[in-house]
Amino acid sequence: MTGIRLTAPAPGWAIDADVVVVGSGVAGLTTALRCAAAGLDTVVVTKARLDDGSTRWAQGGIAAALGEGDTPEQHLADTLVAGAGLCDEEAVRTLVTEGPDAVRRLITTGAHFDTTDSGDIALTREGGHHRRRIAHAGGDATGAEISRALVEAVRAAALRIIENALVLDLLTDAEGRTAGVSLHVMGEGQHDGVGAVRAPSVVLATGGMGQVFSATTNPSVSTGDGVALALRAGAEVSDLEFVQFHPTVLFLGADSEGQQPLVSEAVRGEGAHLVDASGTRFMVGQHELAELAPRDIVAKAITRQMHEHGTEHMYLDARHFGARMWEQRFPTILAACRAHGIDPVTEPIPVAPAAHYASGGIRTDLRGRTTVPGLYACGEVACTGVHGANRLASNSLLEGLVFAERIAADIAETRPPRTEPAEAPGAADAPVPLLAPEARTAIQRTMTRGAGVLRSAASLAAAAEELEALHRSAAADADDPDPKVAVPGVDTWEATNLLLVSRVLVAAAREREETRGCHWREDRPDRDDAHWRRHLVVRIAADRTPVVHRTETAAFPPVRPSD
Repeated sequence: MTGIRLTAPAPGWAIDADVVVVGSGVAGLTTALRCAAAGLDTVVVTKARLDDGSTRWAQGGIAAALGEGDTPEQHLADTLVAGAGLCDEEAVRTLVTEGPDAVRRLITTGAHFDTTDSGDIALTREGGHHRRRIAHAGGDATGAEISRALVEAVRAAALRIIENALVLDLLTDAEGRTAGVSLHVMGEGQHDGVGAVRAPSVVLATGGMGQVFSATTNPSVSTGDGVALALRAGAEVSDLEFVQFHPTVLFLGADSEGQQPLVSEAVRGEGAHLVDASGTRFMVGQHELAELAPRDIVAKAITRQMHEHGTEHMYLDARHFGARMWEQRFPTILAACRAHGIDPVTEPIPVAPAAHYASGGIRTDLRGRTTVPGLYACGEVACTGVHGANRLASNSLLEGLVFAERIAADIAETRPPRTEPAEAPGAADAPVPLLAPEARTAIQRTMTRGAGVLRSAASLAAAAEELEALHRSAAADADDPDPKVAVPGVDTWEATNLLLVSRVLVAAAREREETRGCHWREDRPDRDDAHWRRHLVVRIAADRTPVVHRTETAAFPPVRPSD
């Protein structure tokens, strides 16, 4: 344990449970449902409303070997290629073999996928897949449909739910084992202000950290809270340098910040072309799959074209779809484009890469266990080894499903006893000085400049210095005898979490002196398997400094010394 906590009031209320699940996307709600079905007293904590998890933003679909002629082995092969040598093959094999049945259980839960005229699940292709294996719903509203089904199931199961709650820190008992979480509930309700959920098993399913960058497809709540909490609790994170930038995000202007509309890869899967301003396709000849190459390759190609042409975006041309196909297959994207003055039926869509998905996260084993006893992680916040250096399209929802079931099974099997937290949060010796809310924009711009799609030793060094300056400034303010200390609150806690996650990401990116997957170093343009087919594992020292360790092989070390 680090002894590091956010500066926050002591909890004014507490509830007890067997399991607390933090997050309401596919990973969190699936875990909660399976835990409850096993007879465990389960509480769901979510940062916004129950149906506001990141899952509902997923457009493309969920990948699984469900089609005729497709096999888990073929899905495995495509995933390993996309992961650029850093996937954990056992984790991938678990994903692809257990995935099809997990999707069928999701359907049993109430999710409705699009079907063919014969009643089979309709399947499409996305980048990196050699077969049609992407199941979708509502054309391009797969995440929304999965979220709807799971939310209805959770409500029907009468699980205890705490909405509008930002998780703060992990509670631990005298032995250093998980004993729950502290959290802050926003607004009025049964609970309000800072409180605690005391439970011997905590599952972090908090989603991504896209808000560390200026432009992202992630919602505003994706501020890396789970990764930051885990780091403060002493857990290890891995592969955080591998941030996937989605190649085709609707370009809204160079100064546009915050969540940007996604143009799903499924649009290219149905035959849309990437073109420059003259209408020339530029992916043909760059990869055997052209526009359907893995995302890192497409994002790099678009960025190169932008640099060569001196432009801020390229175009996605799907005018040949016609109005009927756009309206039936991609109604959500069509509406988003038209809302911003672009009609894909009659004109190409301006697109540019934006931060989309964290391939790394809190390091876990195949049962979702982290390096802190009793703490689990699932979904985008976790690093199971499935994604390696670059996530294969539509594997994320599947990962959430498969590993959520595995986590619930582990908790149900072990059923750890409830213990008392060793101390109230806020009484620790090392509360973290909070950042002012305006620091959020400064962090995002620093990260976009220095650690975006294109990186170099110089850009990363500049980013590191700017982030450390913010870190030092907050510490100096806290030590000032007449300080202007930021007041504890959601805005300051989020900014502080963003800074911690950004510092760790940049530390890892500086260490990895090669180009691999979605980590692109301009000054180190080649992949170097001899030296860098390794994972970077990071923890936070007691002095809040990131400590980076390179593994000796491409395999992850066990999360428990006895394993």
